[in-house]
Amino acid sequence: MSVFHRREFLARTALLAGASALSAVPSRAAEETKPAKRGSANDRLRVAVVGVNGRGMSHVGGYLGKNNCEIVAVCDCDEAVVKNAMTKVQAAQGEAPRFVQDFRKLLDDKTIDVISVATPNHWHALMAVWAMRAGKHVYVEKPATHNVREGALMLQAARKYDRICQVGTQSRSTSGMRAAIDYIHTGNIGKVSVAYGTCYKPRKSIGKVTAPTNPPATMDYDLWCGPAPKLAVTRKNLHYDWHWTWAYGSGDFGNQGVHEADKARWGLNAAGLPRSVQTVGGRFGYADDGETPNTELALYDYGNDQQMIFEVRGLDTKDYKGAKVGNIWFGDKGYVVCPSYSSGIAYDTAGNKVKEFKGGGDQSHFDNFVQAVRSGKHADLNCDIAEGHLSAALCHLANISYRLGKETPMDAPTDAFTGCKEAGEALARMKAHLTDNKVDLSKAVGRVGPKLIIDPATQKFTGGADDLAKANAMLFREYRKGFDISEAV
Repeated sequence: MSVFHRREFLARTALLAGASALSAVPSRAAEETKPAKRGSANDRLRVAVVGVNGRGMSHVGGYLGKNNCEIVAVCDCDEAVVKNAMTKVQAAQGEAPRFVQDFRKLLDDKTIDVISVATPNHWHALMAVWAMRAGKHVYVEKPATHNVREGALMLQAARKYDRICQVGTQSRSTSGMRAAIDYIHTGNIGKVSVAYGTCYKPRKSIGKVTAPTNPPATMDYDLWCGPAPKLAVTRKNLHYDWHWTWAYGSGDFGNQGVHEADKARWGLNAAGLPRSVQTVGGRFGYADDGETPNTELALYDYGNDQQMIFEVRGLDTKDYKGAKVGNIWFGDKGYVVCPSYSSGIAYDTAGNKVKEFKGGGDQSHFDNFVQAVRSGKHADLNCDIAEGHLSAALCHLANISYRLGKETPMDAPTDAFTGCKEAGEALARMKAHLTDNKVDLSKAVGRVGPKLIIDPATQKFTGGADDLAKANAMLFREYRKGFDISEAV
């Protein structure tokens, strides 16, 4: 079954070849706004939260009654999901915020200082670019992007319009995680050769529908799709199961896994994209409407004898060295395991516990963002868009290798991960995990992706694919008319 259609390929190729021809944002939003004056803690920041059916409620809590912020608008394309946010804000501030269904109406409001984005992934980049061009500072949920090229556009916009853009990988701000990473960076476990990210998060089948379903009457579905293809709804849970559809999500790698990929790269001290990526995986254990893999193993080579391994497991599983949703960094003097967003344990080479790190939560990331907005210095951010772009790109690069892969029975011999002993061992563990979940490897068909060679400077593929143009086309995508991301940045 093809996971990449010819029409989409041609559209992507055209976009990459002539990105400068992309359309501008809506007219009034396109008016450049001079940077706001730098503020002090005594200056009130007026915030609009966009997307409040899930993670957006954490955004509401992150600003409400904190750091002299005022939530003046709640925005969601489905008016049926805004009650909790509206009620919570009214109870805390004594007055209900303005409800806005169409995000674009926020861009003209010059009294809004901050737009906090918690929408589905396919809207993240476009909202951020439009908001920054309209003079707003942006906090955008993870993953920052839906494809690799979007991250470069967001970074360009942030610098051109002198706006602050924080990405919501909140582990960057927890005191426990920062202490653990500092411990690694200061050489306490020696030279780090392998950074391992684990996203072992059980995901049940999302079921199957026999025919497309209608979006609820309370939502503007055209607006929900926005820049992405306007596809028929062929999933039971419109508001969450988009994660497992390529048009809107990135699978669990881009959902939960991007946190661990970000931390893995951070601990490795890798400042750019890797030199290569290769992925093996599939969707095993059930047949449903999901398109993305629930089992995925990716290897990245950063050169200098440093590699990163990332693994997604959606079926029941045991931890790996104490981490289920977390990280392990292996050095020549020991290793560090971080089993959560804000804790870590250092071990010596014999496996003896040496030190523990604990502390922090989501609020510290919102606090850091507001501090940077007031200082006007993107260097004050713990996860500036420059970092968020690189970490989100890891998810997309792995998924491209997967989608270009050949369908292969999981018990077939493979030369995947040749030259990396640790990745080979991880592949053996992954197969054993599938067997433990009663997956017959002789019948289970997965994908073995090509080892794609990357030029970190151009952020494009230079080799490894049978069709290099097709691989590079997947770094970007066609946007629907009226929702084009502006190359004017």
